[in-house]
Amino acid sequence: MAATVIQEDLTIQGDLVAKEGAISVAGNVTGDVDAKSVEILAPGKVNGGINAEEIKIAGRVQGSVKCRALTLEEKSELKADVTAGTMKMSSGAKISGRVEASGA
Repeated sequence: MAATVIQEDLTIQGDLVAKEGAISVAGNVTGDVDAKSVEILAPGKVNGGINAEEIKIAGRVQGSVKCRALTLEEKSELKADVTAGTMKMSSGAKISGRVEASGA
């Protein structure tokens, strides 16, 4: 299944839900994002909560993050309370907030 993509020139105010799908954000989202897989691309910004099995962040997120697996790419910025099973963080990624990683 192809991902739903929020293009760089698009701003969404409201929640995005794709329970069994994937969402990629290159634009701006103010609201919660709930999907099986979520990717915040380098120009993308989310101000809200993200809930997914897998989350990959290369852009900026402010809010909360809950997932099984979290990946923070180089130059990503995360200001959030994080609950994750596992977390990978590249050199140059920034994170601030409470982090709880269970290692599962």
